[in-house]
Amino acid sequence: MRRRFPAGPDVAVDELLAGLSAEPSGGPLRVGDPRIVDFLVAFARKLLAPATARRFPELASLGFFLRRGEITKVLAGPSRAGVFRFPRGLVFHVPPANVDTIFVYSWALSALAGNRNVVRISPRSAGAASAVVDALNEALATADPVVAQTQVMVTYDRDESVTAALSAACDLRVIWGGDRAVTEVRRAPLAPHARDVTFPDRASFAAISVDGWAAASSSVRRDAVVGFYNDSYWFDQAACASPRALFWVGDAAGAARGRDEFLALLSSVLAAKGHVVEPAMAVQKRVSAYGVAADGHARSVRFDGNAVALLELSSAAEVPREWLGAGTFPLATLPSLGAFASLVERKDQTLSVFGFSQEELESLAFDLAGRGIDRIVPFGSALTFSPLWDGYDLLAEFTRLVTVKA
Repeated sequence: MRRRFPAGPDVAVDELLAGLSAEPSGGPLRVGDPRIVDFLVAFARKLLAPATARRFPELASLGFFLRRGEITKVLAGPSRAGVFRFPRGLVFHVPPANVDTIFVYSWALSALAGNRNVVRISPRSAGAASAVVDALNEALATADPVVAQTQVMVTYDRDESVTAALSAACDLRVIWGGDRAVTEVRRAPLAPHARDVTFPDRASFAAISVDGWAAASSSVRRDAVVGFYNDSYWFDQAACASPRALFWVGDAAGAARGRDEFLALLSSVLAAKGHVVEPAMAVQKRVSAYGVAADGHARSVRFDGNAVALLELSSAAEVPREWLGAGTFPLATLPSLGAFASLVERKDQTLSVFGFSQEELESLAFDLAGRGIDRIVPFGSALTFSPLWDGYDLLAEFTRLVTVKA
């Protein structure tokens, strides 16, 4: 295995596990251990450096998530007399390659919970993932030695024996990357006491209230479109929380007017951002869009250059959930949020919204009753990671509770 963090020579899995099982200098980690907190704060500063943030804007969000104030909020959970929270043990993370910074969020939360961690970084990860690893190694220079002794990130090809050894040794396994990845990794058995936290294939959507759009000022509308751009175009719309379709909720005439203005604003935002579409992505979008139409699920297909593809769905119930290419948006108009609730499936994760009231959205959540959509967030927040993700309270998943009563 290639040792990415701490940087060093290649390492065998047995050697890696032996090092992680040794008692750390300075004593074992605790939940909210200040040695880990200080390291993460130093790491965040490097991500927020102007040169890094300009090159990889998504890393700025990660940097804000790991500021000391935010970490304090994460750790400030409810307490109960005689109930104590402790690390779960060794956590093995298998993140996806297509969203190459997601591993940092789950690893950081697990480290804050006091766990020893092994993260497998895909050989296909590049760009932002490499910048993250560089920043981690730079921050290690001033960190307590316990960080290097308990936190490891490696890269290896699909070697079932390595995955099996890490799975057998861990107390918790975190698997991202879709149904296929989850199924493949699960072939490696866990110890009887261990368990999985899985993040399989998910689909997400966006919804705009026709009345809310009409009532908003021009500046608020533009801010909403900027947020929609961030939700959709970061990670080439491949993130599980990126919207795969856009619903307008309200009367059809108002929706038609809103759509035209929305598209014009999106085009201006794309131009202002200097968004460039790679030729392969432009081809992908056309193949996918015409494929949906050929299957009878879309009445029309419209392209705005190479950056935007709009598909008017034949029926809202036929909304595609698979990735169609960055900037590809199936469209439908719904009379109410209740009509959206009838479309939701268990695999649906995030609904990013604009123009609805808190009461409307809470009513939708109760209509759904947990059978789909784990997150309802405003435009611009779809990709903002939270310790509450995919219906999990991750800090709770990464810790064990011990009760003490005299």
